[in-house]
Amino acid sequence: MLHKARDLNIIDVQIIDIRDFGLGKRRQVDDTPYGGGDGMLLMIEPLYNLINSVKEKTTNEVKILLPSPRGKNYVQSDAIRLSQANCDFLIICPRYEGYDERLTKYVDEVFSVGNYVLTGGEIPAMIMVDSITRLLPGVLGGEKSAEIESFADDKTREFPQYTRPEMFDSQGVPKVLLTGNHKQIEQWRHSMMIKEQK
Repeated sequence: MLHKARDLNIIDVQIIDIRDFGLGKRRQVDDTPYGGGDGMLLMIEPLYNLINSVKEKTTNEVKILLPSPRGKNYVQSDAIRLSQANCDFLIICPRYEGYDERLTKYVDEVFSVGNYVLTGGEIPAMIMVDSITRLLPGVLGGEKSAEIESFADDKTREFPQYTRPEMFDSQGVPKVLLTGNHKQIEQWRHSMMIKEQK
């Protein structure tokens, strides 16, 4: 889908190396945390300079997104809302132990993609790009593809689906799906959706 979206000029994805904004001869982008502790933090100055550089190079509004375990849970309604935003996105990908907290002053939204820790922000960034892109007009095939899938309302999981063969390893397709009765099929599908409690 991303390949298709790029080929159709629906999206343009660029990777920016933070080291291009690093400090000094060694293009430093990280340093030890104040107060001690393990690991290194991304420094505020290179990040600030990167953000300003991106904003200066476009006439579009730029929203800054930051994947972080400390962010709010990223859910389908966020993907829908962001897919409808008329702007460019810059997704900062933290590394090491994280980032200087002062970065959040320049960020529009901080998201967590789950209750676990990854080595960097690249995978969460890919998740966000994928989930937003597939909702853009012209990317998915079916007109209603994005409407009847899991988590369209942030809590309901889609009904199970089947295809040929009708019987496999003693497992059959539910009989209702073979009837051709669209009303009964719709009722069965509705009954098979899983609603999560919030």
